[in-house]
Amino acid sequence: MPKINSIYIECYVAIKTEGKYKFLLLKRAENDKLYPGIWQIITGRIEKGEKAFETALREVKEESGLNPERLYVLPHTTTFYSPRTDAISLIPLFICIVDSKKVKLSEEHSEYKWLDVTKASQKLYFKSQKENVKFIESNLRTKERLKTFTEIKF
Repeated sequence: MPKINSIYIECYVAIKTEGKYKFLLLKRAENDKLYPGIWQIITGRIEKGEKAFETALREVKEESGLNPERLYVLPHTTTFYSPRTDAISLIPLFICIVDSKKVKLSEEHSEYKWLDVTKASQKLYFKSQKENVKFIESNLRTKERLKTFTEIKF
């Protein structure tokens, strides 16, 4: 029977420009062993003693060089099965709002793009990430729906 764990996070980075949200997508380096060359959002492994939201903040800084302005929790998780470890991971999801587009990539990625929700959902590789950017954008548009996301004060 597979183990169940929660050792990874996903973080959707967004910026509001000209009244609309754009999402940061990163292209994994071609020499990456896992999913080379795919477009994705920020992901990462939770380090020992770290809370999931602390991992999201750290990974945003490490992978993009951006400073989070606000951080929200999405009201659901993503799951992932690893046949190598025979484990199912429950992945907490975060939304990070930033106020700068000046990205400084880590070695994990070769390119980045700021895309509107339609283009982001077309470019992302994983189905769950495609669906999540649409869900996030629809909720960020109105203050009432934004209240459904839990904001983390840091």
